[in-house]
Amino acid sequence: MSSPREAVANGAAGAAVLAAGVGCFVLGVLAVAGDGSKAMARLLTFYRPTGPLSGVSTMAILVWLAAWIAGNRLWRGRTVAIGKVSGAAFLLLALGLLLTFPPCEDLLLGK
Repeated sequence: MSSPREAVANGAAGAAVLAAGVGCFVLGVLAVAGDGSKAMARLLTFYRPTGPLSGVSTMAILVWLAAWIAGNRLWRGRTVAIGKVSGAAFLLLALGLLLTFPPCEDLLLGK
């Protein structure tokens, strides 16, 4: 006889996976924004020798961490559709990667 399988709480893992996708996407968006706007580049320059990249990477890490903490608080102890969460995370990762690819960035910025 087979017993019914209990759902395993995977919300914390889902939050971590989704937060990684969100962080990658934010990195791509901020990279395009920093390259496309002088005002945004100045705003993202946290350390002058590295220029806007210092703010882009720092802000992406902070957003990733905030998304992970928020997602963990919302989903801890719950069971989420990990396939859908992973799909969304992968989509965000792919978009973030495309945004950091120079030909795509140039296309968006009209260069």
